[in-house]
Amino acid sequence: MKNKFILDACCSIRSIWVQKKHPNCLYIDIRKKDKGFVKFRPNREINPDLIADFRDLPFPDKSFKLIAWDPPHLKGKMREGETDAISATYGKLDPITWQIDLKKGFNEIWRCLDDYGVLIFKFNNYSIPFKDVLALFPEKALFGTTSNNRKNSITKWFTYMKIPEEIKKNK
Repeated sequence: MKNKFILDACCSIRSIWVQKKHPNCLYIDIRKKDKGFVKFRPNREINPDLIADFRDLPFPDKSFKLIAWDPPHLKGKMREGETDAISATYGKLDPITWQIDLKKGFNEIWRCLDDYGVLIFKFNNYSIPFKDVLALFPEKALFGTTSNNRKNSITKWFTYMKIPEEIKKNK
C-alpha cells in the first residue's frame, strides 16, 4: 500500500482506465471472475488487486489522493450464471437496498479520501435518475460532464474535492 495513493473503488474490467495497471492505483472489486466469464468476450476478466466492498473499505481514514468510483448502474438481483453481458460485467445494485448501499459507499469513499483529494464518480441513468443518486450524497459535485447520450440513457462523470471543513467555513 506504500505507493498506492489512487483507489478504483469498483474496478470491474477497468474499462474507464487508459492505464489498466497503473502502478500507483489499487484496484478493488467485490468479486473476481476469470477470463471467459462473458462468452462472446473471451479475454474479459475481473481481476482486482484486492477483493473489497466499497460500502466497508478496509483502509484508514484519508488513505487516497484520488478515488475513481464507477458502481453498478442497473437495479436487480444478480442471478447465478447471469448471461446478460452488462450485468455480468458491471454487476447490479440491489433493488431494495440500492439507496442505502450507494450512500454507505459514498461515505466510506469520502472517509478514505485525503484532504484536498479528488473523487471521480461515474454513473448512468438507465435505471436510476441522477437526481435520485446525487441526493443521497452529503457533498455536492464541483462539476460534471456527459460522456455519452444514447436514446435511453446518459452517462455522466461528477468531480468532487474533499475540502477541509475549516477551509469551507472561512469563505
